[in-house]
Amino acid sequence: MSSKPTCHLIRPESSYEGKQGLSYFTGIATETVGSTGICMHLLTMPPGARAKAHMHESHETAIYVLSGEVHTWYGDRLEQQIVAKAGDLFYIPAGVPHLPANLSDSPASAVIARTDPNEQESVVLLPELDGLVA
Repeated sequence: MSSKPTCHLIRPESSYEGKQGLSYFTGIATETVGSTGICMHLLTMPPGARAKAHMHESHETAIYVLSGEVHTWYGDRLEQQIVAKAGDLFYIPAGVPHLPANLSDSPASAVIARTDPNEQESVVLLPELDGLVA
């Protein structure tokens, strides 16, 4: 017998280490609330933090930058770059390699939502691209 869906409140007080090499605050996901179509969590990147090059094979990502700024290299060879600042919205299509980094002297925080309801299932690391960004 299945239970009736209900609302959940998540307070992002604990964190987990993502495959990308960053620490994420626990958020909305299959693992926490049983979501079936979305994952949303909070990320704070300390000064100098950098993720591993990766992509989300079949899932889109939407990011809202709360504070600071994040440089993101993207494309097949990470040949393009964008700087998202506080108040900006940033979209990453499914299957696009990317590598975010906080190059500033202060933390950067963002809300990240993905169409993959699992926190880490669609993360595909791309170590062959890590050395392309200094």
